[in-house]
Amino acid sequence: MRQQISKRLEGLIEATIKLSGYAAILIVALIFGFLLRYALPVLEHQNFWAMLTGKDWLPISEPPVFGMLPLIVGSLYVTLGAAVLALPIGLGAAIYLSEVASPRLRELLKPVIELLAAVPSVVFGFIALMVIAPLLKTWATNLSESIAGPAFLKSALAMPTGMSASAASVVLAFMALPIIISISDDAMQAVPRNYRDGSMALGATRWQTIRTVIVPSARSGIVAAMMLGIGRVIGETMTVLMVAGNSRGMPEFFTGFFRPVRTMTATIAGEMGETAQFTDHFYTLFMVGAVLLTITFFINLVADWIINKTKLEEHTS
Repeated sequence: MRQQISKRLEGLIEATIKLSGYAAILIVALIFGFLLRYALPVLEHQNFWAMLTGKDWLPISEPPVFGMLPLIVGSLYVTLGAAVLALPIGLGAAIYLSEVASPRLRELLKPVIELLAAVPSVVFGFIALMVIAPLLKTWATNLSESIAGPAFLKSALAMPTGMSASAASVVLAFMALPIIISISDDAMQAVPRNYRDGSMALGATRWQTIRTVIVPSARSGIVAAMMLGIGRVIGETMTVLMVAGNSRGMPEFFTGFFRPVRTMTATIAGEMGETAQFTDHFYTLFMVGAVLLTITFFINLVADWIINKTKLEEHTS
């Protein structure tokens, strides 16, 4: 009797898990379908390729021009800048938390780090607006006046305002750190203890063990943490709306990182409330959302491919 109840309960749990997986896929498909429903009507009057590669965003001109390239490039500048800062710092902090810190210190630091993820975006935006942006402008201006480098470098560092892609990148890096640190730490904690003991028994130092055993063994979890952190950055709205400067111009290749930019998320948040419904401008904002979701989808696909590849390498090695 108990065996039958156990089997039925196990079957019910399995069915619930399977249903949850299908429901997640269905929800994503419905979201994408909802965006396409309001995005596709703009193609009756606008060319998609011209919108995707256009350098001018002039929604109230006559005729309106919806060039999304400055928004896409601005989003990439902010995302790449945040990733360059957050990924090495997050991995280093996770290594310290998992392998170096004492158990007592770890119990203190882990909840504090995870608590950072609960801080509202607008609070980070205020901190960046009042502290990070002015400091960054002062530092860059002083550096441009003191260095004897090429003219283009001095021109790039002479920031007209602190609100820029670099300021947004700094604050977004801090916002992504709790995710990267927490998940990477969990991945390293999941590495079996005998891996560490075996490496130390062969004469490896603690740092050699971390570099050659722990981090490679937790590689799939670390990659997942980094991809989730990047996803957190590229989808952020309020902070970049407050800090990035919201310039509609096309960012230049090098100096653009030190100049105001506008991201796709900030454009949707800033213009949707003031746009007349069922106009080309209204539909174009949904198209921007669809493009952003597509970019995020491909980032997740790449992350999933990397994770599966590293897992396969771990099993075959």
